[in-house]
Amino acid sequence: MKSNRNSEDPSSNRKGGTPFWEKMKPKAPSRPAARPASPEKRSSQRHAPEKGWDQVAQWYDQLVGDEGSDYHKNVIVPAVMKRLEPCLEGARVIDVCCGQGFVGKLLRQAGAARVHGVDASPQLISAAQKRNAADDKLTYEVADACQLGAWANGSYDVALCLMAVHDVPDLTGLFQNIARSLGDRGRALFVFMHPCFRMPKHSHWGWDAEQKIQYRRMDRYGSEAKIEITTHPGRKSSEHTIFYHRPLPSYVTSLSAAGLAITGCEELFSHRRSQVGPRSKAEHFAAEEFPMFLLWELRKCPALQ
Repeated sequence: MKSNRNSEDPSSNRKGGTPFWEKMKPKAPSRPAARPASPEKRSSQRHAPEKGWDQVAQWYDQLVGDEGSDYHKNVIVPAVMKRLEPCLEGARVIDVCCGQGFVGKLLRQAGAARVHGVDASPQLISAAQKRNAADDKLTYEVADACQLGAWANGSYDVALCLMAVHDVPDLTGLFQNIARSLGDRGRALFVFMHPCFRMPKHSHWGWDAEQKIQYRRMDRYGSEAKIEITTHPGRKSSEHTIFYHRPLPSYVTSLSAAGLAITGCEELFSHRRSQVGPRSKAEHFAAEEFPMFLLWELRKCPALQ
């Protein structure tokens, strides 16, 4: 479990999984500073289409692979499948912020009639299409989930959004589109980093030597924050993504504005355990007391619309 507790560890702060360390690679030679972009070019850059995780798509595709990352396989997917099992047979599923599409195959194997994935990254969508080319009931399109698109058409029974809600800048837009994508009896499942206990660069494990307890320290929580996450901390310079921290009321307010209500809630804990040692008992206890992820089951609520 010690490997989970580095605030710079991508497996702790991002979409889950083991870190993709490349510290042993030789450093690239330094390059001359680039000339400042012209005003016209800077303007086009500011208004460029949202491409999600395109800049780290290759790294993320390798990290998740065909079956999901460590946390996907051992924690997140089992919890989601347990919730979906009663309603998945013959269901039409929209996989929002689908990444490289590993979960689509699992949903089809569990009985889903068809799965359609949307993601802002063209590279991740390309990887999803290649990975699932043999199944014509698995389809994908490049789309910013925060912007209204043809996929949000009320034709889906289930909407899924795994480990992505904290990666999008427009929470209300995301929830509104998911609500639009569902039929009247549809349901949505979200899994995301637990905002009360996990916040990149602001949440840490600590050791109380006097009490012999492992404790969880949060440096902040109640205000929204935009946090830059370096993909490869071992490099002098690297790609990065943005993590959007929001306290629970921000989520609930945006859900209500979209006409969605929380009908199920589950806190998910790490499966990892540290090696046997003088602190292992306390560390194992802490792992069972402080959840890593939050799962919400949502339904459309006419009274909120």
